[in-house]
Amino acid sequence: MKMNGSMYRDMVVSAACSLDNQKDTINNLNVFPVPDGDTGINMSLTMSGVRGDFVSFTGTLGECAQKAANLMLRGARGNSGVILSLFFRGIAKAWAHAEEAADCREIVKGFSRGVAEAYKAVMNPTEGTILTVMRVMTEKAAEKIEEEQWEENLQELFALMLQAAKDTLQQTPELLPILKQAGVVDSGGCGFVAVIEGMKACLDGHPITAVESKPRQNSAADFGAFQTEDIRYAYCTECIVGKTPRYAGENTTKDLHRFIMKLGDSVVYVDDSELIKLHVHTNDPGRVLTEALRYGALETVKIENMKQQHSSLSDAAQPAESSAQIAEPEKDYGFVTVCMGQGMEDLFRDLAADQIVCGGQTMNPSTDEIVAAVQKTPAKTVFVLPNNKNIYMVSQQAAKIVKDRSVVVLNTASVPEGVAAMLAFDLEMSCEDNAAAMQAAIEHVTTLAITYAVRDTEIGETAIKEGEILGLVNGKIVCSSVTKEDCVRAMIESVPEASVVTVYYGEGVTDAQAQAVSALLQSRYPDAEVMTLCGAQPVYSYIISIE
Repeated sequence: MKMNGSMYRDMVVSAACSLDNQKDTINNLNVFPVPDGDTGINMSLTMSGVRGDFVSFTGTLGECAQKAANLMLRGARGNSGVILSLFFRGIAKAWAHAEEAADCREIVKGFSRGVAEAYKAVMNPTEGTILTVMRVMTEKAAEKIEEEQWEENLQELFALMLQAAKDTLQQTPELLPILKQAGVVDSGGCGFVAVIEGMKACLDGHPITAVESKPRQNSAADFGAFQTEDIRYAYCTECIVGKTPRYAGENTTKDLHRFIMKLGDSVVYVDDSELIKLHVHTNDPGRVLTEALRYGALETVKIENMKQQHSSLSDAAQPAESSAQIAEPEKDYGFVTVCMGQGMEDLFRDLAADQIVCGGQTMNPSTDEIVAAVQKTPAKTVFVLPNNKNIYMVSQQAAKIVKDRSVVVLNTASVPEGVAAMLAFDLEMSCEDNAAAMQAAIEHVTTLAITYAVRDTEIGETAIKEGEILGLVNGKIVCSSVTKEDCVRAMIESVPEASVVTVYYGEGVTDAQAQAVSALLQSRYPDAEVMTLCGAQPVYSYIISIE
């Protein structure tokens, strides 16, 4: 038996469903206790595109592989999602001209190319992650083919690969000490095992279907008769929260319900003994998720931009206007930046950002969202500031997709780094000189952040309890405390000097509280200029820039 296009298509769809069904299990393997865009959700959303029209796609093996890879690359979210999409992109490259069905040897060659593409995208690959699971699985398969010289036993090949992936996953704690300390296997590797499980299940004749999948229904409504601007609340926000023991039992989260009611309309709120399920149309999904996290862990998250959806539906009815979303270059340089919070958005607009992509912790934008923002920017060269380490790889892939203008992705891991980069920009300088100057500015920024623990864990020798205040310096947890002020005091001990300090305070923080933190910083750095701005960002009570 050989693999043809339709067989590969069905196996990829089954893999996507397997991943979606296991995303909660994968999320729960996340080691770090800070609120984050969970691995299972990011990987599932990356593959979600193949569960749409692709299920009826017909073509050669090469065409099906290319279609699947394109859908995943555009839907990729987070580092794990990008790595997964690049694995399938490598397969598509290996089979680019494959019109006939592939035997075991050709399948392993395709998977080997996928591993190479995934590794190539990571500057310093860490063993004990999804990359290790991919690589060792494929190496074992290649060795088996050379030893046994069999060509067409696909079921034996995938049984071997699945077992090798599972065995390697169990070894990840030995390769990555932090996994061993936390007593878990790598979450991304677990997601990849789910993918191979789905592919094998389809090959064995019982493809996996998504537990919550619903058939799509066609609508005959005239979306063009309704103006996008008439949509009062832009984001349809849904999530399921697994309650912490403190809130177990029904009707224990009335405060959350009241909070959600104030943020928008179309509220649906279900308070079960172990779960909260909510739906709301709002302009600030970050606030919804941040408040929900107080009551437990986010098990599923779904955020859809209804204005974009409406525009897409209107465009579908009026194809002649579909190109309106791509702006013609009218200037030399433009900026796309990623952030959350009205104050942060206003700040970047004041700094002349052309497009703001709503995203950050708990809400990683997709490759396609970055591409769309770049194409709306009327510039020959567009600088992209991801402002989050989990959005950098997605931005890099978006840059490769855009062909009609130059795209430069700066490695900004935080909002303060993004602000510093934009302040260093000089319209009179060349693109190369600006990139160098902005990168130099980034390196002079130290970012402090105050958030809270969403689960019990241990980092090094520090035991962290759920609900504790956490202090992060350049993304690394350095302290925990019962008060935000104590965390700030502990963090600034590691930063001896400062000339400019900016405090961005987030949702739920009062002006008086922010000024008290600013005063604390001024006493630590008496000669520094200390500024305080309302960022209104979710997740982080304070983000502090020290230069």
